[in-house]
Amino acid sequence: MDPVVVQNLGKRFRRRGVDRPSSFKEAVLTLKLRIPAEEFWGLRDISFSVPAGRTIGIVGKNGAGKSTLLRLIGGVITPDEGDVAVHGRIGALLDLGAGLSDDLTGRENIFLSGVIAGMTRAEVGARFDSIVAFAELEDVLDDPIRIYSSGMRLRLAFAVAAHIDPDILLIDEVLAVGDAAFHRKCLEQIRRFKASGCTIFLVSHEATQVRALCDQVILLRQGRMLSFGPTHGVMDQYEALVEGRTQSPGRQDVPDRKIAGGGKLTMGVTRFGTQQVQIEAVRVLNHENAPTNCIVSGDGIIVEVDYHAKQPALSPNVSIGVHLPDGIACLDTNTQIGGLELANLSGRGTLRLTIGRLDLCGGDYFVNVGLYERDWDHTYDCHELVYPLRVIGANSGRGIMNPPNRWERVGPAESAEPLLTAFSP
Repeated sequence: MDPVVVQNLGKRFRRRGVDRPSSFKEAVLTLKLRIPAEEFWGLRDISFSVPAGRTIGIVGKNGAGKSTLLRLIGGVITPDEGDVAVHGRIGALLDLGAGLSDDLTGRENIFLSGVIAGMTRAEVGARFDSIVAFAELEDVLDDPIRIYSSGMRLRLAFAVAAHIDPDILLIDEVLAVGDAAFHRKCLEQIRRFKASGCTIFLVSHEATQVRALCDQVILLRQGRMLSFGPTHGVMDQYEALVEGRTQSPGRQDVPDRKIAGGGKLTMGVTRFGTQQVQIEAVRVLNHENAPTNCIVSGDGIIVEVDYHAKQPALSPNVSIGVHLPDGIACLDTNTQIGGLELANLSGRGTLRLTIGRLDLCGGDYFVNVGLYERDWDHTYDCHELVYPLRVIGANSGRGIMNPPNRWERVGPAESAEPLLTAFSP
């Protein structure tokens, strides 16, 4: 069972109107005592499911509903419609002040925060020294929290969260606070959580941070989920939205499209971009130029991309990659790296990439294809995790590479015979 399942989630809030009186006296004098509060939906129609071990970024402009979504997942607030199903212990860094009492010392707050997070007092005691060492606050441990800076509060809050062994970790922008050294320590701890199988939700305005840490990204706009998919495509869409570069001409006119192999191109899920230049077809061929979705490890493939430039595109870049189902890149190359200058792209045409050999372990992969503006500023059209490729070959259970290899024993000749015969019957 997935640790987090969200279905048709909605949260409604009340907002005091600009004409609402600010005091009882003003209300009496202006006869505005009964002006009703305005209601609005902070989030609505949000549905997704997240497998264990994934790191999910949540991005969007201010007021999009990012923090509200985290608080609903964490159980801090309750939904007005829909449902959130959470399975596992939650660790949350939603507010640097949450769970910390200004009148208690750092030492006392460690125990308070740990118990609130679900640990027993004995568990907190057993991990106390490690928490203090992580926070690096030994000198002020017995001082009241009210004298702590925001960076010191982050140290304490994150140190406790890092020691509760959460199954699900919620992080809301708090990593923007604190010095660079502790920031790096937090990021390394997040990577360790991820490696251990913890499911992480990260709200951040730092695009580089989201790209580096997250497997998938949820893009919210005005309380609605605009996209949920692989990090690269959704972050391109988010950055274009923030900078006002994506005007989405024709985006609403691009219908879903089924492709061979059972996949489906859906805007905001497996397809992203402005559609000013469109990918009309993608073909994966074997060394005999026959269509295929299955090769033997070590074989090569040819990828052909049919495009349609509705308006001239000046020196665009085209990327082609082979990715695991979780979005991790095994191979990622592009025309810029390959030295192919496309100049002005217009009308219809075909691009071809020949990959000499793919020394991948046996398993299931996807071929991803993208068309981008020449400076990579925005995406024209990107298809992710929709063109399947199965590789037949050995699978060691670790790693993705399966290059030709041979084991040999190399050593002094005189030592070889005893070692070979020592265990003979």
